[in-house]
Amino acid sequence: MSDTPTDAPRCGFVAIIGAPNAGKSTLLNRIAGTKLSIVSPKAQTTRFRIMGILMRGPAQILLVDTPGIFQPKRRLDRAMVAAAWTGMQDADLTVLLVDAKAGLSELTKGIIDRLAKADREVWLVLNKTDLVEPAKLLPLIAAINERLTCSETFMVSATTGEGVAELRDALARSMPEGPHLYPEEDLTDLPDRLLAAEIVREQILLQTHQEVPHETTVETESFTERKDGSVRIDATITVSRPGHKAILIGAGGARIKEIGAKARLELTKLFDRKVHLFLTVKERAGWDEKTQHLRALGLDG
Repeated sequence: MSDTPTDAPRCGFVAIIGAPNAGKSTLLNRIAGTKLSIVSPKAQTTRFRIMGILMRGPAQILLVDTPGIFQPKRRLDRAMVAAAWTGMQDADLTVLLVDAKAGLSELTKGIIDRLAKADREVWLVLNKTDLVEPAKLLPLIAAINERLTCSETFMVSATTGEGVAELRDALARSMPEGPHLYPEEDLTDLPDRLLAAEIVREQILLQTHQEVPHETTVETESFTERKDGSVRIDATITVSRPGHKAILIGAGGARIKEIGAKARLELTKLFDRKVHLFLTVKERAGWDEKTQHLRALGLDG
């Protein structure tokens, strides 16, 4: 490694903060160039902090995707919101991601006002700008900066990738000098067991739409390496009501088979090897209010 400042190793944490459905997980995946965080059209898909590890020249960018910030009602909700704010407090830089199409909603105003009191460097990233007339973007940026001073502003589309390369390069340049904290080949700090559970949960969200709400969780019971190089994953899907269990299983087990088949394809790509996936569905009322289940999700109960 050269002693020149441009070649000195850099490393820092970047927290991505915003309202539900602002596109935080999509942006993380786009910047990282691979799928690290699950995505669905439903709000509050991400439940805990997920870190993507990105190498850009001498810089290691540790991207933290946080749960969308909303008004919590359940114990699970409160833990998710707390995880989002903790992710910001631990970061070197905070990226405020705003859905340009939704504009300055009351929820976004609340997030901005709290950030303004935190006395931390914030970059503004307007997402979904491909869906908004350009003339509407500058007034939105001005309105946000009236409430919060943002040191940098970027306009991107996490879905198409427009503007993301410029954001990624700017993040790399902004990282403080210091040693890399993770091996360069690592993509995330998530254990494979947790990543597998999240991929299964993504398929539940995508395939059940509004039929099964967020009172559903997935836990990997076993993750076994096999002699032939493949892996066997046994996962349990927990729901809070009998009706949800019936919906997930489907007529003749058709729904759970489809969830398993599509999750298996995603996991095979993710782990780059054959995956044997076995799913079980259990009903457990009130799981989202129990500390041990929240901790299994990586949340502080």
